[in-house]
Amino acid sequence: MYFIGIDLGTSACKFLLMDEDGVIANVVSESYDVEYPRPGWSQQNPADWWDAVRRGIPALLEGRDASQVAGIGCGGQMHGLVALDADDEVIRPAILWNDGRTVEQVRYLNEEVGTAKLLEWTGNIAYAGFTAPKIMWMRDEEPDNYARIAHVMLPKDYLNHLLTGAYATDVSDASGMLLLDVATRSWSAPMLELCGLTAEQLPHVFESYEKIGTLLPEVASELGLPEGVVVCAGAGDNAAAAVGTGCVGAGSMNVSLGTSGTVFIPTAGFSPVGDRIHSFCHADGNWHLMGCILSAASCNAWWMGDVLGTDDFAGEQAGIDAADASLDLPYFLPYLMGERTPHNDTLARGAFVGMSMSTTRADFTRAVLEGVAFAIRDSVEIARSLGVDVAASTVCGGGAKSPLWLQMLVNVLGIELRLPTTEQGPGYGGALLAAVAAGVYPDVAAACDAVISVRATVAPDPAVVAAYEARYQAWRQMYPALKPCFAQIGA
Repeated sequence: MYFIGIDLGTSACKFLLMDEDGVIANVVSESYDVEYPRPGWSQQNPADWWDAVRRGIPALLEGRDASQVAGIGCGGQMHGLVALDADDEVIRPAILWNDGRTVEQVRYLNEEVGTAKLLEWTGNIAYAGFTAPKIMWMRDEEPDNYARIAHVMLPKDYLNHLLTGAYATDVSDASGMLLLDVATRSWSAPMLELCGLTAEQLPHVFESYEKIGTLLPEVASELGLPEGVVVCAGAGDNAAAAVGTGCVGAGSMNVSLGTSGTVFIPTAGFSPVGDRIHSFCHADGNWHLMGCILSAASCNAWWMGDVLGTDDFAGEQAGIDAADASLDLPYFLPYLMGERTPHNDTLARGAFVGMSMSTTRADFTRAVLEGVAFAIRDSVEIARSLGVDVAASTVCGGGAKSPLWLQMLVNVLGIELRLPTTEQGPGYGGALLAAVAAGVYPDVAAACDAVISVRATVAPDPAVVAAYEARYQAWRQMYPALKPCFAQIGA
């Protein structure tokens, strides 16, 4: 049997074909654009995602026996608002996870409704990227569009709807909407009332590994697949990536260096600490803590492409010594799209600090990579303050392909980093969830145990860890010092 994993990302949709033993048979990617109509805004046309599916799946199956495909699972970018009318037509471009237009709605939720009530109702506080503030923004700024809403969906749930006709979501993705009571894994009635929604406008909530339906006949025909292909609920991209790296069960951790950066820590039960770090449902049926920085590998892409005008990532990093952590090297704040964990500040901006006449091009490149690593550490430090034992972590995402960045990260965090044999995190996790839904494995943990292994480990150097500790302590003073400036220039 084959299983298709879909990784619905911000800049591209990736498709993965996996057999029942976990071996990847093919990978295909289809790219699309992001719209930035105003500073801090980020949106996308959902039709572009579906066009990518229509191109990508037939290309994935080329030369293979499509009749052997038994399931599809999607891991998708979280928090995005897809609003459909009564005819299932998309009302407006989807407002994405890294969009910062909801400053006033987030202020209202956290200050006037109050974080104590939000934590009681959902287990988390409001962030600009979450879905509920976006719905409130539509109500306040686009009332005609808001009045047309018949269904609220997340990006990967929209794809699943087009595949099956079902209005469905999963607990991991729904956790990031600020509409789900994470403790009970069900919609929060007070939050629905606050947003002016009814339960009928929201999708049915499933566990990530549960079947939501099978392919619609016309869709199966167009994609070249059998009608009986099982489609599971899937997961938010970070939970799917965690499954794809074997990060299930207490005692594990995964760091993702994708467009955004995340620290993902599974827990045995619900941890009501959502005012400091996200507390969400996991795709394995349990829960997890998650810290998220809005700009990770995207910082490096911006620096290389938009500033330096090059795509020679390896060439720019050649010759940089990951062990050189002198205090007088420049620093970088990676807040190009504002920041979520730990600052929850949409007005935060990127900054280079500490340049001198001796600062080189390579020093700036080094600072960008290090600044992201420091921001990742901020989330790890919150977990440590909560008593979580952070001893080692898997790591995935495009940034993990850089040996320099890995060596920096391992010494900034001071823990061993483990590289999974398979590097297709969200897509691989989606395929594994589909295999569970199809009955190949009894549960998610069993699927991970059967197919996931580690190909290499990177260990910290105690002397370099100490040097980075000094730089981290200097770096972490810079955001508080610049915060009033960010507020002034962003007002």
